[in-house]
Amino acid sequence: MSSTAYLEHLASIHLFNSCNQRELTKIARATDEVSIASGKTLMNQGERGREAFVVVSGEASIQINGNTVATIGPGDHVGELALLDGGTRTATVVANTDMELLVISQRAFFALLDEVPGLSRKILTSMATMVRDLDSRLGALDPSSAHA
Repeated sequence: MSSTAYLEHLASIHLFNSCNQRELTKIARATDEVSIASGKTLMNQGERGREAFVVVSGEASIQINGNTVATIGPGDHVGELALLDGGTRTATVVANTDMELLVISQRAFFALLDEVPGLSRKILTSMATMVRDLDSRLGALDPSSAHA
């Protein structure tokens, strides 16, 4: 993919769509694009995380304790929790189809946040949405619980 097409593609991803050209160039330098075959496991629940992934194309299942809880596709991202706190993966992610992913290491991720401060806000907003979605799902499982 040409560098112009790559930057246009990055700009189309929800997480990066408010970034300017300079910021997109820094993101492009910090990430690697990789191809994953259908059936391959991207991460295993309980293992230490060292990178995060943004889906460029394809689809994957998110599994917690062996149960599929969500499906992700283009523009979605996984792995940022372990990347942020150095903890273990909270889920297993398995490719349902062949996939193209952007991968960023913990070191590159923190350097990128220093260089592109607006990205921190986008990630925090995205993570808040994920927490709200999870809270909503848990509330649906146990209507007697009160979630604020």
